[in-house]
Amino acid sequence: MIVRKIFYSILFCLAFQATAQHTINIDATLNASEKTISIKQQITYKNSSEDTLKEIYFFDWANSFSSKTTPLGKRFSENYESAFHFEKDEDRGRTDIEKIYNNSAVPLQWQRGDAADILRIIPETPLLPGDSYTFNLEYIVKVPNDRFTRYGINNIEDYRLRYWFIAPAIYNGEWQVFSNKNTDDLYLPPSEFSIAIHLPKAYSVTSDFDVVSETISDKTKTTVLSGKDRTKAVLYFIKNSNFETIETDKLKVVTNIENSKVNPPVQALMIDRVVRFLDEKLGSYPFDKMVISQTDYKTNPVYGLNQLPSFISPFPDGFEYDMEQLKTITRHYIDNTLMLNPRNDFWLQDALQTYLMMEYVDTYYPKMKIIGNLSNWWVIRWAHAADLEFNDQYPILYLNMARNNIHQALTTPKDSLLKYNMNIATGYYGGSGLKYLSDYLGEDVLNESIHQFYIENKLKQIKSSDFEAFLSKRTDLPINWFFDDFADSRTTIDFKIKRVEKEGDSLKVLIKNNRKSELPVSLYGLNKDEIVYKTWTKPIDSVSSITIPAANIRKLALNYGGEIPEYNRRNNFKAVKGLLNKPIQFRLFQDVEDPNYAQAFFMPIFEYNLYDGVSAGLRLYNKTVLPKAVQYSLEPQFGFRSKTLVGRASVKYTQTMNEGNLYAMRYGFSGNYYSYDRGLFYKKFTPYITFAFRNPDLRDNEKQYIDLRSVNVYQDDDPNNPNQEPNYSVFNMRYVYSNPNLINYFRGVVDYEISSRFSKLSVNFEYRKLFLSNRQLDLRFFAGAFLFNDTRENEDFFSFALDRPTDYLFDYNYYGRSEDSGLFSQQLIMAEGGFKSQLEPAYANSWIATVNGSTNIWKWIYAYGDAGLVHNKARGTNAVFDSGIRLSLVADYFELYFPVYSSLGFEPGLPHYDEKVRFIITISPKTLLGLFTRRWY
Repeated sequence: MIVRKIFYSILFCLAFQATAQHTINIDATLNASEKTISIKQQITYKNSSEDTLKEIYFFDWANSFSSKTTPLGKRFSENYESAFHFEKDEDRGRTDIEKIYNNSAVPLQWQRGDAADILRIIPETPLLPGDSYTFNLEYIVKVPNDRFTRYGINNIEDYRLRYWFIAPAIYNGEWQVFSNKNTDDLYLPPSEFSIAIHLPKAYSVTSDFDVVSETISDKTKTTVLSGKDRTKAVLYFIKNSNFETIETDKLKVVTNIENSKVNPPVQALMIDRVVRFLDEKLGSYPFDKMVISQTDYKTNPVYGLNQLPSFISPFPDGFEYDMEQLKTITRHYIDNTLMLNPRNDFWLQDALQTYLMMEYVDTYYPKMKIIGNLSNWWVIRWAHAADLEFNDQYPILYLNMARNNIHQALTTPKDSLLKYNMNIATGYYGGSGLKYLSDYLGEDVLNESIHQFYIENKLKQIKSSDFEAFLSKRTDLPINWFFDDFADSRTTIDFKIKRVEKEGDSLKVLIKNNRKSELPVSLYGLNKDEIVYKTWTKPIDSVSSITIPAANIRKLALNYGGEIPEYNRRNNFKAVKGLLNKPIQFRLFQDVEDPNYAQAFFMPIFEYNLYDGVSAGLRLYNKTVLPKAVQYSLEPQFGFRSKTLVGRASVKYTQTMNEGNLYAMRYGFSGNYYSYDRGLFYKKFTPYITFAFRNPDLRDNEKQYIDLRSVNVYQDDDPNNPNQEPNYSVFNMRYVYSNPNLINYFRGVVDYEISSRFSKLSVNFEYRKLFLSNRQLDLRFFAGAFLFNDTRENEDFFSFALDRPTDYLFDYNYYGRSEDSGLFSQQLIMAEGGFKSQLEPAYANSWIATVNGSTNIWKWIYAYGDAGLVHNKARGTNAVFDSGIRLSLVADYFELYFPVYSSLGFEPGLPHYDEKVRFIITISPKTLLGLFTRRWY
């Protein structure tokens, strides 16, 4: 009782002293058995705007976990993170508000609105400019399981609390209020906090706040915390705390990030060095303490390092620990002091973090390679990847998105970014951009500007435009290009040297900007590998000329040092003397792109089908780790069972568009030569063109494709099938609409084929629905009809198939395509009729219509059923059906089908039931990669 009186006295004093800041006073009691926190909260809201406020908005992000349909729940589904959807309601979390009232205990009107995690409270009188109003709230927070966001309660009942209390939103002419979408971007005004926490005495409390007092009774521990100018209140309730305090000259760092390879004294020295580095580059941290947790790091890790198993480390002892602490401390340093809108203006925070990390590595690890000590291994050191510096990873990881045409402007709101862009590419592109700007301005100009900007603006609400205005005053060079064309556009960067003219003792260089932007570029004069001359051009929007001295220059290069995160550096060279702009290089195995060479790669390959057996060969190709516009591949192989040279070859060109719904056009040609039966081979030649469309909102999975191709097949004559059509050409036109999501999946295909002997039209619609009850329903409809068919009298080779298409276009990855018995005949390809049982009639030479459905019985066990009508000219129309059990271990990738009842009767009672089981197995690495990319892209 005495403690509570002392606490409320402190609250009164703090509320009285507060003028420009809001005050947030919280009295919280942890009920460990219920996993809830009972909260009595007092918020004194200061209207610092010039408007009269009739309503006040608050964040209640603890309630964003309350259902599957909140913005947070929908975001998990969009990212294919299914754990939240299938979780029990009691483990999700929520806020139960008991009452909201003013200082006179008069209840206030409030509502949540459409978003479950935003509160709108109406004071009984409007809040005038400069006035304050005190809100009192009483509510209970159910703490969610930490498996969703790493914050919450874990399996040993430790608590990591991030968005656990109701907090006031910022009003700066309009309300800066938005829902939680797991983007770690709660935007709170700097406030004074006083927090009293009552919890079982087995727990200890760790936080950034100052500890005012701590008292312990028989069963309860009460900790009183306070903090001024705070925008976060992250708390850790730990039973057996592993946090340690490192005293540096600048502040105390409390951390539980561990590394068994680095002893505690060295860890302390590394943390001290990081803090001193940030103090020098930015300025002094305004608080005495900073908590750095393993949870913080895992939420925003050093991508690359975090993917390695703990027992594998290509880096020197201590480097990984240093990078982990550097990234996490830098993030806290910036987020807790620069009051940028973390959703709409967060890019500058990310860019500063990455830039400072690059500066730190340049200072303390200048020779560190991107793959560490692996660069010295004899099997790797020949590769260009072994030459790359650690900081080269930042533009490379950004270019992974740019080359796939799914990059986004730096200024894109955080909740509109793809997961990969949000976590990796945007920050890496921004940091690389600041390196670009630094080299252009001169390193001291940018570094000194960042330092002074931080000192003058920490703990103030600012915008990135304030940084632009500040920087423009400190240089005579134009910098608007960085903020307008680099940051505020999704246009990539690509320069080329168009022409070089000799003018006396000078060279006139004509430089072209291949993109719709206005940016400067660095120009180098080279003599073999020696840099003779370097200069920067003015910002170029189309074509510009620059004159440089010609002495000792044999070759010219743009962006030779890679200071610009350029889309294509392969066209940056021009020989002044000599025939080739750059030499040709052959390399074993795929490598990182080296713009100094025209590269070609070769590597051994192994494939399998029943007729060729294991086929081994060599692949010659030009694809690097990052995609290219023009790609070719030549893959000769030897089939050890067929004793024949087989293989494939292809070439394609992808033209990408940055604007509009049409985002790519692909033109290509491919050819295959493999066995299709024992001792029988086929050749397939296919020219094609594809038009790819998408929603301008890259987070929307909706895509459309128009495919045009001519499939030309030449087969060996099969003496056992004299009616077979050995050679044929089919023109195929296909429209595909796709919108795959975890909750609602839809894909539709309209397909038209025409050849000299038949013409056919088909439609295929697939729909998958995951209900709130966790019930899943899969539906598929297929219908096809021949417009004319001159092949029906002799064979069913071109007919529609009920369960196993003949695949006359050789599109499907059959392991034994000509088998009609044995294990390989049981491979299921979900195409055409989609039946699992082998029924009669197996083909339709006139028309077919089928429906396939399944629903889950328990987790990955489903019941399926198929029904259809099959029409043949001679037999008329037949109705068929089948049903059974489907084991969907990995949907669409590894599934087993067990028939139960069909038009044949009760199938388990029929002979050779084991031969009736069907399977789907995908072993293609490219296809399996989709399981990863759908979560990130």
